[in-house]
Amino acid sequence: MPETIILAIESSCDDTSAAICIDGKIVSNLTANQKVHELYGGVVPELASREHTKNIIPVVAEAIKKANITTKDISAVAFTRGPGLMGSLLVGGMFAKSFAQALHVPLIDVHHMQAHVLAHFIDEPKPTFPFLCLTVSGGHTQIVLVKDYLEMEVIGATIDDAAGEAFDKTAKMLKLPYPGGPLIDKYAQLGNPKRFKFSEPQIENLDFSFSGFKTNVLYFLQKEIKNNPTFIDDNLNDICASVQHTIVSILMKKLKKAAEQTDIKEIAIAGGVSANSGLRQALLQSGEKYNWNTYIPQFQYCTDNAGMIAITAYHKYLQNKFCDIDIPILARMSM
Repeated sequence: MPETIILAIESSCDDTSAAICIDGKIVSNLTANQKVHELYGGVVPELASREHTKNIIPVVAEAIKKANITTKDISAVAFTRGPGLMGSLLVGGMFAKSFAQALHVPLIDVHHMQAHVLAHFIDEPKPTFPFLCLTVSGGHTQIVLVKDYLEMEVIGATIDDAAGEAFDKTAKMLKLPYPGGPLIDKYAQLGNPKRFKFSEPQIENLDFSFSGFKTNVLYFLQKEIKNNPTFIDDNLNDICASVQHTIVSILMKKLKKAAEQTDIKEIAIAGGVSANSGLRQALLQSGEKYNWNTYIPQFQYCTDNAGMIAITAYHKYLQNKFCDIDIPILARMSM
């Protein structure tokens, strides 16, 4: 039987990524990061689009080369349709459409957040259905009930800001360079997580909220700096540890509640924030405490990457779920 070889492209934000999947196995997964945004303390959409335009051809070429295949071997081309930054999505989407059309192979559109969930099926151990997946990134915070590879239901989501944004905005308040989330994680490991107490939202259902938390941190810092101008420098490790502890606590309490309500013990995390050491440790501890089977992706499959797009596309390929060449790109789209 001929091999199923999929070229996948991910360009939803500021990472240009390409991967090759052969019969469900990721054989290459390359990503070009964009350093230009460090000067502005956050992603500048127009600059991101320009960088994608420069990066996409060499990244795709290298992914194909590393997989030791040629373009003639490719069975289908997959791309991130959304959600994400419109300009960034358009670069990857239009490239994928052109590539598929030139090769006369099927085109597969992939939902970015669905792909984060299915990153768990790249390597062992793999969760069994049904399972719960806490997907946490800079733009999304969701609890997803995963019934099958392509059947998912969002049972909890943020009503305002995402957990990843809370990390990044707090880092900005602390004058940390972009991206600040990983730096908070780094300093948190040296601090006392119980030193400072921040507010946690009181929401009855499985939804999240982080806008009030960010405001609480802002007012706290303003008050302390007024009394002591060097407060942040003097207490950086403890501030980061306390911030991280609060965000992780908010996430884990909701995840525990979801597990109790669904009576599911297969529990996973995904998305960029799943690379956070505090969240990973909290999940493992909860797994031992509540007898959960826990799953955490490799670091390279936590942040935006084409490997997760490829594995999702592979399962869509098996079900002949292809898309038309004129399918629209969507900056916002539900799962």
